[in-house]
Amino acid sequence: MGDQTPFVSFCLALSKFKPYLAIISLQFGYAGMYIITMVSLKHGMSHYVLAVYRHVVATIVLAPFAFVLERKIRPKLTLPVFLRIMALGFLEPVLDQNLYYLGMKYTTATFASATVNILPAVTFILAIIFRLETVNVRRLQSLAKVIGTAVTVAGAMVMTLYKGPIINFTSGGAGSHHGSSVDSSDSHFFTGTLMLIGSCFGWAGFFILQSFTLKKYPAELSLSTLICLMGVVEGAAVSLIMERDMSAWKIGFDSRLLAAAYSVSALEINKNLTKLDILINLI
Repeated sequence: MGDQTPFVSFCLALSKFKPYLAIISLQFGYAGMYIITMVSLKHGMSHYVLAVYRHVVATIVLAPFAFVLERKIRPKLTLPVFLRIMALGFLEPVLDQNLYYLGMKYTTATFASATVNILPAVTFILAIIFRLETVNVRRLQSLAKVIGTAVTVAGAMVMTLYKGPIINFTSGGAGSHHGSSVDSSDSHFFTGTLMLIGSCFGWAGFFILQSFTLKKYPAELSLSTLICLMGVVEGAAVSLIMERDMSAWKIGFDSRLLAAAYSVSALEINKNLTKLDILINLI
């Protein structure tokens, strides 16, 4: 035990940081998703259809892992748990995803990725409301959470209510007919920001309800698969109502297929493996 080689020591040290490295790699995956999703939306893909296709692929990919890895620990699916899964399938795959995509379409990919940073603050506030978190301002940890939440919410309000001046690199007097388009852009930007914030509330609500559901159904991969499946069913119902043109469902070997596939491969799998790795190594 005491005669460990430098390579073995390096591997042991690396295993301790593996959950944190996984979380960092997940952020790179998010960055790629923001760009690819924005490209597909700009090319005319419906955000309703994109959310459905994303969770179709996620269900197909996650189901084998859930079936094999959790076949011995998967609990019985009761009616109360199923109702919670239905609610989870609406909160994140339908409500959160569609508000987020629409908000990104009205703003920018960079702005959307920055707005998601309020998610921990929103989750913390909801956790206090549902008594999952206790706040004691005499403790440094609780005080840091309160201050961080206040700063995050203040930053979100500044991002929502204030938009800096447009820097025009072209010369000329094109400003006379530019006023109405700028006003329209500002209106869409404000609406998009509110949608992004609403998306964060939906995502935070998903986390809160998921924490309750995991206590009744402690099988992470199976639960994620069922949530994605319910998201497909509920998202398809919403899409058929909102998108009457069936051509919106057409998909080929282009940015539409890449957006759906990349979102799953880079995020859904990595997110669940990260969650499991954190539970194994930190708890």
